[in-house]
Amino acid sequence: MNDQTPKSTPTIPDNTIDVGGVPHMRDAKGGLLPVELIKAKDKLIDEQVHKVLHYAQELSEQVSRFKVHAYADLAALDEMLFQEYGAKIGGKKGNKTYFSFDGCKKIEIRVNDLIDFGPELHVAKSLIDECLNEWSEGSVPQIRALVTRAFNTDQEGKINRGELFMLMRLDMESDDTSEVDERWQRAMNALRDAIRVIGSKEYVRFGIRDSFDGEWTTVSIDLAKA
Repeated sequence: MNDQTPKSTPTIPDNTIDVGGVPHMRDAKGGLLPVELIKAKDKLIDEQVHKVLHYAQELSEQVSRFKVHAYADLAALDEMLFQEYGAKIGGKKGNKTYFSFDGCKKIEIRVNDLIDFGPELHVAKSLIDECLNEWSEGSVPQIRALVTRAFNTDQEGKINRGELFMLMRLDMESDDTSEVDERWQRAMNALRDAIRVIGSKEYVRFGIRDSFDGEWTTVSIDLAKA
């Protein structure tokens, strides 16, 4: 005997509109056309779009509910652990990982700072330009290329943050003059002072493996990565 309960199929909403007893469909311009005048292929495309999107909306709602429950369950676990050690929950949240007893399942919470740059960035760019203009054309070409990439805006008009951070990590010494070196250091200080932490975003990731020494596989709930 099969005890499995068949999954219910959600009802796809009817997008036809009754006008005087005749079914109509609304077109992209807001007008109403009798269904009998619409091409079969157009009706088929419309039906599939409504059906697939209906399932997508249901799945999106399930993921949203899952996310709320996942964070709530982990928060309850944290509260229990803090109570066990007589500590108070508070302060800035950080990265943490929860493992199953056999070490084959894990849940990772990652907190990423949201970074922006203040007006000191323009000061840094001006000082960097002064340095590059005084160095010989053939000197440190890799530095010139990095500066170009760092301050080159992307499609959204934002600077390349990764290249900027790489620029700040450079420990460069010039053979020209100490003035140039000192000016470069002031530019790097201005870059660091320009960094603004404007918030943070929390992410949850899930991992699973077959054995305690196996390779981790990410449990994806991202449609693009499925």
